[in-house]
Amino acid sequence: MAARSLRFSQVDVFTTEPLRGNPVAVVHDADALTDDRMAAFARWTNLSETTFLLRPTTRGADYRVRIFTPGGELPFAGHPTLGTCHAWLAASGAPAGGDRVVQECGVGLVTIRRAAGSLAFAAPPPREDRPLDDTELAACVAAAGVPREAVVDHRLLDNGPAWAVLLVDSADRVLGARPDFAGSPVGKLGLVGPYPEGAAAAFEVRGFAPGIGVPEDPVTGSLNASVGQWLTRTGRAPERYVAAQGTVLGRAGRVHVERDADGQVWVGGATVTVLDGDAALTA
Repeated sequence: MAARSLRFSQVDVFTTEPLRGNPVAVVHDADALTDDRMAAFARWTNLSETTFLLRPTTRGADYRVRIFTPGGELPFAGHPTLGTCHAWLAASGAPAGGDRVVQECGVGLVTIRRAAGSLAFAAPPPREDRPLDDTELAACVAAAGVPREAVVDHRLLDNGPAWAVLLVDSADRVLGARPDFAGSPVGKLGLVGPYPEGAAAAFEVRGFAPGIGVPEDPVTGSLNASVGQWLTRTGRAPERYVAAQGTVLGRAGRVHVERDADGQVWVGGATVTVLDGDAALTA
């Protein structure tokens, strides 16, 4: 098999400052790569996600993307959606819809809107949205290492990845959590806690995905999308707010969440290219 040099970008997402958000690796023009090669490269980068830009197969899409974690492929993920769109635009991608870009991925078509200095995706409709059952809740509380009385509410939220989410009583509780997943059945766990009124961010968020080889994700678009749908729908959050994520990891991710007049939740933030070059891959 011949080695091919493909354009490669690494984009930091949910930050204006390089190295303070969540990086995604993007391989351009990847149509000739096999599934096994994509998966192997994702394991090699060892980032929470690596994406592969492909020609679209659905009418109305500007491009198609496949999203891999070190543990396998995802039908959708948030920060890779924004980072891949950034990389596609930077490589002279021309959206048919002007300021709207349409991405094709495993959950279908996802719209991304462009604004000054930022991108935002339309959160896909939930495939599942329900309270955790007693067994699931007990497992999540034990894995999270938080007191049961600190849990204000809880949900199983699935928009591609399925997240078990605990809403706890404060951002400090989230920051102080020291989860332990040894022997735990929990594959993906989100923690959310409010900051005091008047703080720069409304919530602190943390996302753990040991089931797919990601002990803690620095900043998680899919989790924030599901949480944003849940909290704005139930009145626990205003229709527009900013969430902080990555603090414990030395990052400073800022996720902007907005529910528009039609009820669509948008999740966005700044994106910045950190690496741009070529990757030697085998088709």
